[in-house]
Amino acid sequence: MKLASLRLITKDIKQSVEFYEKAVGLTAQWYTEDFAELSTDSITLAIGSSRTMKLFGENLTASTGSKNSIIEFLVADVDAEYERIKGITNNIIQTPTTMPWGNRSLLFCDPDGNLINFFTPVSAEALKKFS
Repeated sequence: MKLASLRLITKDIKQSVEFYEKAVGLTAQWYTEDFAELSTDSITLAIGSSRTMKLFGENLTASTGSKNSIIEFLVADVDAEYERIKGITNNIIQTPTTMPWGNRSLLFCDPDGNLINFFTPVSAEALKKFS
């Protein structure tokens, strides 16, 4: 089994895709007006409009963001990313902070309220894990 993608559902797909294009520096591939993907060499971030949920079944149209999961991106320099991200959103939850497990992390939200973590390994153990 291979984790292929993470899909976010949004009420405003254009706003969400534009946000992620700016945040991660990738250009989305649009497949329909209700579905786009941003792909890295390790995973695809799929973004679907709330209308796509009707294709999976009834009563699945809620799109409220999540505070019980975090979308994480390994970045080269989290402090530099913080300076860039401040220009994209003012919804910063935590400025760059070194965590007890050895990553320096920046936590912020996308337009739908989903938590995003940009992190850079800084301890010897974390550097070893991600190299």
